[in-house]
Amino acid sequence: MSHLISIDDGSLAFGLDVLLDHAKLQIETGERVCLIGRNGAGKSSLLRVIAGVQQLDSGSVWRKPHLRMAMLEQELPRESPLTVFEFVAEGLEETGKLLAAYHALTLRLTESDFAELERLQHAIDAKNGWGFEQNIKTILERLELSPDKKVAELSGGWQRRAALAKALVAAPELLLLDEPTNHLDISAIQWLEDQLLSLNIGLIFITHDRSLLQRLATRIIELDRGHLSSWPGDYDNFLRRKEEMLSAEATHNALFDKKLADEERWIRQGIKARRTRNEGRVRSLEALRLERSKRREVVGKASFDLHEGEKSGQMVVEAKDVSHGFNDHPIVKDFTIRITRGDRIGLIGPNGIGKSTLLNILLGELKPDHGTVRQGTKLQVAYFDQLRAALDLEKTVIDNVGEGREVIEINGKRQHIIGYLGDFLFTPQRAMTPVKALSGGECNRLLLARLFSQPTNLLVLDEPTNDLDIETLELLEEVLANYQGTLLIVSHDRTFLDNVVTSTLVFSGNGKIEEFVGGYHDWLQHKKPEVIEKPKSKPVIEKVKQPTKLSYKEQRELTELPLKIEKLEKEQKEIQELVSSSEFYQQAPDKVAETLEKLNKIGLELEKLYARWQELEK
Repeated sequence: MSHLISIDDGSLAFGLDVLLDHAKLQIETGERVCLIGRNGAGKSSLLRVIAGVQQLDSGSVWRKPHLRMAMLEQELPRESPLTVFEFVAEGLEETGKLLAAYHALTLRLTESDFAELERLQHAIDAKNGWGFEQNIKTILERLELSPDKKVAELSGGWQRRAALAKALVAAPELLLLDEPTNHLDISAIQWLEDQLLSLNIGLIFITHDRSLLQRLATRIIELDRGHLSSWPGDYDNFLRRKEEMLSAEATHNALFDKKLADEERWIRQGIKARRTRNEGRVRSLEALRLERSKRREVVGKASFDLHEGEKSGQMVVEAKDVSHGFNDHPIVKDFTIRITRGDRIGLIGPNGIGKSTLLNILLGELKPDHGTVRQGTKLQVAYFDQLRAALDLEKTVIDNVGEGREVIEINGKRQHIIGYLGDFLFTPQRAMTPVKALSGGECNRLLLARLFSQPTNLLVLDEPTNDLDIETLELLEEVLANYQGTLLIVSHDRTFLDNVVTSTLVFSGNGKIEEFVGGYHDWLQHKKPEVIEKPKSKPVIEKVKQPTKLSYKEQRELTELPLKIEKLEKEQKEIQELVSSSEFYQQAPDKVAETLEKLNKIGLELEKLYARWQELEK
């Protein structure tokens, strides 16, 4: 292992908020470090210090000479005029600029552009850049990003995917990722996990996804009250040892406070002559007072509860033979379900497949093309919207929750609005802040505070876990576990689903929705692979094991596929070599275009064969 970066005696504060207090940190090659801590503890600021974007107030940062770093920040590239391909290629610096120019030129190729195309080709050849181009295309495909779309036209979630792609293509020695799984669906998260596990580089990541943490982290570093503590990578072990440390700290502080109180009492009762004879004891007391003043208390934990309404009827929602689609594309097809009081249902599927659409149909907000939907009686619905549409950005935190009320009543207990918001970790000063100034985690806590202040017996949560720290997330799980009403939850957080839901609706595409008992990992035990992942590279052609359930025709197809793939790959390689030659673009323009089109068709055909090969093999 070699050192990549180290921080020595680092201090950083914003106003009165101390984020780093004489902190020390060292990262080695091959380490995958998960940085955890409360919202607002300073995790993102620490990543920016490591990247060199943020400077320390005091202390030093050492980086390996010529260290290549890439960083995914939480801030999104909203105003970028670039296409997705150009934006992602920026991660490769000079080579990326050449590839972006080459890609843009091929989209509008005319006869007058061939000389420039040839110049770019030679420049890319000189930098061995064609492998990087393929890497860009592979990453864009896996993240389902359209290369020619403008970044500024993308939604926030898709912009975040583009920023993640930019960080991944850079081939860095040290990769910094701030909440990389936000807005990714489960298949994309699993692909990202596989990619990061295969890299022998330094990795520092911030995440609330405990499944990702458990699988990736070789070490956990906690940022707590300005100090960094290092723990072995197992998250369950971290929780146990952290609890032991906090218990020991509480015991130590209690003994210290008792000693301080005894000394204070002695000073108050002592006479002047006695003080003179015990100046050493007086100086000791002053030292105790100074030490106590420097103690940074454990930040309070969020503490909230749901305002449960009266019981709904036994039948909550009943849907029969429901079908719905957009532009002849089926979203829901022949779907039937009966949701009864107390059901806890998770919705699983890729982004854009129709989970939110189904929720709107079940809630009566959207009328299906076919079929019937019937709601039960006495329903009190509360809806957590991942787009945060319920929040007024110009209003303060208090106004968004209180809506003119000074007192909130939760399950018969009355509480002042300031105290109620304090349960969601909003200080009185922060409660007066406009929503537009809040962080992503604070916005999610505010949405929960607003939602939980309303009486409800049907709770609908659309991606509630984004930007929440792990402690708040675990508290949310505990609250939902005790909730007596009905739950409908859309989430890509696998551990969250396992801990909360009792059944799952799985979206497989083309309108197909199946119900399974249990959470995400229960579904994994008996699911058939509906989505076939494409190989990351050329598949190894080896003797094929014939599945017993394949038909004779499928067995024959499986036997012949490797030979077809091998033949096409050979043809693809020959054309690529031809295209790479200096004489290629000196031909007639129609001949050049015909060859490039043939190369593109071979690539598409190979992708189909790879997918079919894996499908049959599985």
